[in-house]
Amino acid sequence: MLDHPEEYYRHYYHYYSRRLAPKVDVTIVILVTVCAISVFQFFSWWSSYNEAINYLATVPKYRIQATEIARQQGLLNKTKEKGKNRRSKEEIREEEEEIIKDIIKNKIDIKGGYQKPKIYDILLFQILLAPFYWCKYIAWYCWWIYCFTIKGQEYGVEEKLYIIRRYMKMSQSQFDSLEDHQKETFLERQLWIRENYEVYKREQEEELKKKMAMDPRWKRYRRWMKNEGPGRLTFVDD
Repeated sequence: MLDHPEEYYRHYYHYYSRRLAPKVDVTIVILVTVCAISVFQFFSWWSSYNEAINYLATVPKYRIQATEIARQQGLLNKTKEKGKNRRSKEEIREEEEEIIKDIIKNKIDIKGGYQKPKIYDILLFQILLAPFYWCKYIAWYCWWIYCFTIKGQEYGVEEKLYIIRRYMKMSQSQFDSLEDHQKETFLERQLWIRENYEVYKREQEEELKKKMAMDPRWKRYRRWMKNEGPGRLTFVDD
């Protein structure tokens, strides 16, 4: 220490950094964390999906259709058994409700944030399959350049919708949740052409401004911002 005082604190740090270092492997900590997040994701998505099914079962349009399909398949008649197998009205009602929900699950394709969860969408599988996705994307990008840049082929419907989605800065799930007639409108207006999309975007912005101008809540907000907006100091005499 007397010969090399400048090295004292460095040795002191190395000693205690090794002495007090955690004994758990960092790899195990990361793996457990990823697994915990993945499990939470999966059950959270299942909860959202079940909430969507329960809501659709209360909508008259879907409930009537599901009930009609159940009657045609003879599923509702099975719930009304007699004799020894006779059940209470509450049990029959619960079973009919489950039948209607099962039909809604099979017949309706829910998209967006409430779609049926897939195990490959959770974080753990996304990390494991990341190299495969990268290779797939590179191969697709090379195909895109070859077909539409080098050979100059015309875009198909899927390619046009892809370009429109990129212009709108929407994810695949968000774009899939749009109604079919909206996508048809995009194609009719040729929004895959940048100039046409810019015109459409300005029209949507103007329409949104008009709706906001007519909305009573926005009127109250603008009036409040004008008269008593945040940061305004007032002095009231007691």
